[in-house]
Amino acid sequence: MNLPNLLSLSRIAFLFLIAALLFLNVKGAVMAALVCFIIAALTDWADGYVARRFKLITDFGKLMDALADKVLMVGMFVILVSIPGFLPRWSLFLVLIIIGREFLITGLRLVAASRGVVLAAEKGGKIKTVFQILAASVLLLALSLARDFGMDGVVLKTLFWTGMGLFVFATGLTLQSGATYLTKYWFLFKPVENENSQK
Repeated sequence: MNLPNLLSLSRIAFLFLIAALLFLNVKGAVMAALVCFIIAALTDWADGYVARRFKLITDFGKLMDALADKVLMVGMFVILVSIPGFLPRWSLFLVLIIIGREFLITGLRLVAASRGVVLAAEKGGKIKTVFQILAASVLLLALSLARDFGMDGVVLKTLFWTGMGLFVFATGLTLQSGATYLTKYWFLFKPVENENSQK
């Protein structure tokens, strides 16, 4: 258990802290949740940098880095959807698409691990994570301005729908990157041929 792996695991701990803050009926709690989320998102960059800088790259780290990203982002969107009256009802379908994709790719990683293959994060997966982070951050900011500062009007609505637009776009990227993973590693779902049967 080295520093990069601890940074990866910290994202899961941050998720519980963010959830607690968002459901805490105290002024400034949402802004604190936003700050915690940004710090958690930055650990995604920090763990990779530290691992490469000090040559601490491990198979566990590759797996946990991707898994921690999924837990943080899926959990974040589930929390946002569960806030009464915040997101439109149809946004639930976006969350379900993201959850379905993440479970499918996690299953693919488990199959790969059982065959001694480690699936490192793909570039497309990293890009969709960036847009998911942006979407969640903008939506949290909109919620903070409304709850913590009592803001209302065109600016707040514009910010909110910008966040929703990023959410929709991130969901599209999530589907695209999932399709890329499945296309590239579909061979892992094929049964392993028995070498003895070929003799």
